[in-house]
Amino acid sequence: MTSHDPASVTKGPSTFADILEAADRYAATFGHGRLSPIPARAMAIVSCMDCRFDPLSCFDMEPGDVHIIRNAGARVSADVLRSLIMSTIKLDVSRIAVVHHTQCATHSLSSMDVAQAVLEKTGNDPAGIDFMTTYDGHHTLLSDVRDLANCPYLPRGTAVAGFVFEVETGRVKQTTDLFTVR
Repeated sequence: MTSHDPASVTKGPSTFADILEAADRYAATFGHGRLSPIPARAMAIVSCMDCRFDPLSCFDMEPGDVHIIRNAGARVSADVLRSLIMSTIKLDVSRIAVVHHTQCATHSLSSMDVAQAVLEKTGNDPAGIDFMTTYDGHHTLLSDVRDLANCPYLPRGTAVAGFVFEVETGRVKQTTDLFTVR
């Protein structure tokens, strides 16, 4: 990874003023400090970072109900697996939902496309980064769910399934069988 010249970073109150002001308003009525870090619904959701999908609203949940782990494409990367191991081993999670969505950018780009765009925009070659793109979202979802079900670091009996959120309608469909970690 390349570091940027700190002098080139935009500084000043306007850069993130909107979120700091929102955080102040949020803090004025914040009531989640007493919630347990153990999710009330014993569930973790792995989802895409796409801003059109709000897991809490979609599944009628509230803060404290579920662990939400997000990345580009809802892929089960090493970091997602690290988080799921912590959730299941230390925080009593017994269900994992992997939620992909329609119109996902990671299903329409190749890793080479992304690498080329990075090179063009930054002048740096991201050769060591796996962007985990795919043209077959269903196969990828099924593969990630099966990998979790066969993961030796997750507790036996953990339930795992794959779902697709339709950004066009807001509906969710279970698209894989229910698997149980063995």
